[in-house]
Amino acid sequence: MAEGEDKDSKTEEPTEKKIRDAVDKGNVPFSREVPIFASTLGMLVFLVFFLPDSAGRFTESLRDLFEQSDGWRIENGGDAVALFRLLFYEAGAVLLPAFALLMGFGIAASVLQNMPSPVLDRIQPKLERISIAKGFTRIYGAKGMVEFAKNLFKIVVVSTVVATVMKTEYFRSLDFMFMDPSLIAPDMARLAGKVVVVVLICTAILAVIDVLWTRYAWGADLRMSKQDIKEEMKQSDGDPIMKARQRSLARDRARRRMIAEVPRATLIIANPTHFAVALRYVPEEGGAPLVIAKGQDLIALKIREVAEANGIPVFEDPPLARSMFAQVSVDNFIPAVFYKAVAELVHKIYSERSKSKTAGMRQ
Repeated sequence: MAEGEDKDSKTEEPTEKKIRDAVDKGNVPFSREVPIFASTLGMLVFLVFFLPDSAGRFTESLRDLFEQSDGWRIENGGDAVALFRLLFYEAGAVLLPAFALLMGFGIAASVLQNMPSPVLDRIQPKLERISIAKGFTRIYGAKGMVEFAKNLFKIVVVSTVVATVMKTEYFRSLDFMFMDPSLIAPDMARLAGKVVVVVLICTAILAVIDVLWTRYAWGADLRMSKQDIKEEMKQSDGDPIMKARQRSLARDRARRRMIAEVPRATLIIANPTHFAVALRYVPEEGGAPLVIAKGQDLIALKIREVAEANGIPVFEDPPLARSMFAQVSVDNFIPAVFYKAVAELVHKIYSERSKSKTAGMRQ
C-alpha cells in the first residue's frame, strides 16, 4: 500500500538534473526489439545479396568432394586435418558475411539508440538482484507482462509464417531431393527470404511499439514527487538554513574585522546612540577621509566604546552621521559632498592637538 501511494505521489515530470543523473548511471531508455529488427534486416541482406552465390560455390565444392572422393586419401591424421580445414574454409566463406552483417547491424542499432559509455555502477553486485521478492516483481510486474506479450507475439508470428511458407512450398521442397545440388541453395535462399521478409515487417511494427513503450516507462520511472523536487532544489541551491547561518557567520566575521580597525580611526561621527561612522584621515597617506567602520544601534555603541578606550574623538552630528551611514560603504573614501563638513571636524582635531602641545610646552 505504501509503495502504491508513493508511486501515486510521483506526478511531476523529471527535472533535467534527475535525467542527467540517470543517464550518468547508465539508466537510459533502450529497446531490445530495435537490435532484433536490425539483425533481421542484416539477415535479409545476407539472404538476398550473399547467400545465393556463396552457397552455390559451397555446394559445388561438396559435390566435387563427393564425386571425386578417391582423390582424397586419408591415411593419417594430417590428411584428415587438411580435409576438415578445407571444409572449414568453405563454410566460413559462406557464414562469415552473415556473422559480420548480424553483428554490424546489431551494434549500429544499439549505438543509434544511446551512445555506449562505461558505467561501473551497472556491474556492481547488488543483493536486490538475487532477491526472490524483487525477481517476482520483475517477472509478474508491468514490465514482465510486456516482455511476455512481446515474446508470445514473436513466437506466434514466426510459427505462423514458417507454417504458411512450408505449406505453400511443400511440393517444391520435395523436389530438392532430385535437383542439382548447385540449384538447391538459391531456392532455399528464396524460401528463407520469404520468411525473413514477413518476420522483418512484424519485427519493425513491434520495434516501433517497443520504442514508444520503453521511453514512456523510462519517463514514468523517473517521475518525481513535489517533495523530491524540493529536496533537489535544496541540494542544488543549498539548504536555506545553512546558507542563512553561513551568511550570519560571514557578517559576524566582517563586524569583528571592522571593530578591530576602529583604533586606527582619526575621528568618529555619531548620532548619539543609533549611528556611528569611523573615519581615518592622515595627510601623509594621501586621498580623502576613508570610512574604516560604521554601524547601527549595538554596533554603533561598540564603535564608540572602542573609540573612547583609544582616545579617538567622537563628534555627535546626527544629520551627518545618518547621511554618511546611508551613502558611504566601509573601505571607501567619502564623496565630495561631505568634504566641507568633515574638514571642519578634522580642523577641530588638529587645533585641539596644537593647543594641547602648546599648553604642554608652556608647562
